Amino acid sequence: MSQTLTFACPTIAPRSMNILVCGAEGFIGRALCDALVRGGHRVRKGVRHARHDDEVAIDYTADLDPSVWLPRLRDIDVVINAVGILVERGDQTFDRIHRCAPVALFEAASNAGVRHIVQVSALGAQDGETAYFTSKRAADTYLLSLPVAHHVLRPALVYGPCGSSARFFRSVASLPVHPLPAGGHQLLRPIHLDELAEVVVRLVEGSATDHPVLDLVGGTQLEYRHMLATYRASMGLPPARSIGIPAAALGLSAALLDRVPHSMLTRDTWRMLQSGSTAPVATTARLLGREPAGIETFVTPADALPLRHEALAAWRPAVLRGALAITWIWTALCSALIYPQAGSLALLAHVHLHGGVAIAALYLASALDLAFGVATLVRPGRRLWAMQGGLIAAYSLAIAIAMPEFLWHPFGPLLKNLPILALLFILFSEEAQP
Repeated sequence: MSQTLTFACPTIAPRSMNILVCGAEGFIGRALCDALVRGGHRVRKGVRHARHDDEVAIDYTADLDPSVWLPRLRDIDVVINAVGILVERGDQTFDRIHRCAPVALFEAASNAGVRHIVQVSALGAQDGETAYFTSKRAADTYLLSLPVAHHVLRPALVYGPCGSSARFFRSVASLPVHPLPAGGHQLLRPIHLDELAEVVVRLVEGSATDHPVLDLVGGTQLEYRHMLATYRASMGLPPARSIGIPAAALGLSAALLDRVPHSMLTRDTWRMLQSGSTAPVATTARLLGREPAGIETFVTPADALPLRHEALAAWRPAVLRGALAITWIWTALCSALIYPQAGSLALLAHVHLHGGVAIAALYLASALDLAFGVATLVRPGRRLWAMQGGLIAAYSLAIAIAMPEFLWHPFGPLLKNLPILALLFILFSEEAQP
């Protein structure tokens, strides 16, 4: 387990409070729960499926009426909403998750006598025009209208070692060539998850602030391209080259990937990146009582090596599978359609295959190569890697015996099977068990 960046905890409040954290299993919600428990508070965790005594089952796709929330708010002092999605899937829509359910929760909390509501929104929600931002803004606006103590927190891009966006950006940073959308000049000021959690604890414990809406950012403002370079250097990797990706190409890719499960590039995320994610640092510094940490400190020396391995592992299998698939498919096409049939039959004659048997063997081998190539893309797995390795080893042995001249051929056609076997060994070793 990698070590996370830690900060000084705020002073424990004079009175322990009962706090409901909705989205307690999420990236931000989990950190908030940990920080609040360390602060001496009793935390009720709002989760999709309750399994423990400190958990309560909630469903933001269905809990859209205030009456559903009232029983869950009995004896609750503070409510924190940390539920959010980046991509809509099925009934998990921006309108339900970001607007309807939070509005019902906020109304119920106000009627139940909850003393303080904290809404974790997003920087850019104040004027962003994406569906993500407009749904966040609708809930923010409703909360601001209620006669209950409240805070709307608008954090910039949040960094945490286990966060999906952090993993994505570290994996991109680990590439030897950085693809930079529209040149990578978008301004960002990421905030560390631990400091966001510290701000929330300070607010619920009554740190004085007369501002109900708070933009929260980290200590360093930099361009997207510099963020990637900083992550790369923090992981101990040498500087990378970069290539600019035209905005039109990114827009088209985002549209194509918009509904792909777990895709970090969607139309909304692309527009959000274009608009940047930064704000003045004074508010965050005032709440923390110090300057917030900068991105250059996010990856600690102790984390550098494990995070580098994790980042490389995120894209390495795809590159290896892609190269392997191209090799199998191109070999099949060349054998069946491009290379002169007479030349192929002459080679098969060395292993005592002639006439119709040789022709059948040629096309059956081509079909098998094609099947292996397609399976590499759509059904990868340990069994497939073992079958491919066995076939290549058998081919290599037969050719070495029947046509030993290929062993000392200047192009090394037979010896080049060795790196392919090594690639298959790596894939076999790293593939998860079914």
